[in-house]
Amino acid sequence: MRHIQIAQRVFNTPLMVDPAKALAFLAGLGPRITGREISFEGLDLPPADPADATLPARASLFGDDLARHGTGTGGPPYAVVEGIAVIAITGTLVHRGAWIGQSSGLTSYEGIAAQLQAALEDPAIRGIALDIDSFGGEVAGAFDLADRIRAARQVKPVQAFVADHALSAGYVLASQADRIILSRTGAIGSIGVVAMHSDMSGALDQKGIAVTLINAGARKVDANPYQPLPETVRARIAGELEELRQLFAETVAEGRGNRLDAASALSTEAGVFRGEAAVFAGLADEVADPVTAFRAFAAAPHGTNPTSRKGPLMITSLTDAPNPASVANPPEATNTSAPPNVASLVPPPSAESPDALSPEAIRAEAAEVAQVCAQAARLGVQIDAADAVARGLKPEALRAKVLAELATRSDTAGIVAAAPAASAKESPIIAAARKSAAASR
Repeated sequence: MRHIQIAQRVFNTPLMVDPAKALAFLAGLGPRITGREISFEGLDLPPADPADATLPARASLFGDDLARHGTGTGGPPYAVVEGIAVIAITGTLVHRGAWIGQSSGLTSYEGIAAQLQAALEDPAIRGIALDIDSFGGEVAGAFDLADRIRAARQVKPVQAFVADHALSAGYVLASQADRIILSRTGAIGSIGVVAMHSDMSGALDQKGIAVTLINAGARKVDANPYQPLPETVRARIAGELEELRQLFAETVAEGRGNRLDAASALSTEAGVFRGEAAVFAGLADEVADPVTAFRAFAAAPHGTNPTSRKGPLMITSLTDAPNPASVANPPEATNTSAPPNVASLVPPPSAESPDALSPEAIRAEAAEVAQVCAQAARLGVQIDAADAVARGLKPEALRAKVLAELATRSDTAGIVAAAPAASAKESPIIAAARKSAAASR
């Protein structure tokens, strides 16, 4: 294992990665890199289990394992199912690495870009599916790849299928697709940037080792691991990370359009959203079984998306970008009733106000209020639609109220997920997708 290269990619460089995943990495590999146990400020982590360090090779949800492609078979560098190129974006994301992939636990932006270009140039490919399960990774290269994915939408339809994570850099890429389909337990978001600094000065003192840094240029040795991090350097790094967070939000807004603007993306404060809460906040378009949604995508006519951005399944996309709060592990849906009849909500017209809305505008706003209330009910938040219309509450205000209520119920600001244990048994989802593809041929 190349510990020096790993350390260079982890420390003193901005990362778009879920903090829990970063800490799990450091707890497992940190001692190997530094040669001793490491500590985390304000955190008490259990010792790492060496068995967890091995990541299993994983096949795409919708086709064959990508590892068999490009190894002398002469086939494309991605799985192809019913004319759809399936590009897997899994594990830790790194800038360069050519064809490193699932068996190593890493996926490179370089490899994804090559697969994307090949799919665009192949006349037999009708669309592109991004099969995403990643906690994020390096900042370097992520935004350039995001631009390429967004540009690819002008040539062929691109959909992102998240099962079960698209966090940080993973969400940068997912947000550039035409649509994001999320599983019921799927988690997306973490629109933020983190950097880690290792302070080895105490360990060196204990060993009687003194490191003398000789530098030309006042900032040449900033954030070096042999000295404690000065507050001035910490503040400068924090400022750089905030600039990257702004770029993150702007890139997401470019991909999501009117479904999520930059201000709303920033207001999540790097929160993680699951299932319908993610759709409600504008971070995803639909909650559905990924395999079923992929079948619909593959069955669509050439050059079209099988569902509009107001998908007909569990929840529809939002026209007005909400102001989401940090939500993790929202409550299970408790009410799936249909929205009340819009006509029963519309109050009688009044001539008292010269600025009164037209009857058509009133009905449209009442319909949107009813939709928000129905969505809220599925998330376990009860709002009287008729009362909301009578009080003149706007849809965007109701969305903010619902998300604030969900935030108060949450016990944590993030999620922690362990790496899946290695297993020789094929996933039932993968088996179902293969069976469906074979039957349709």
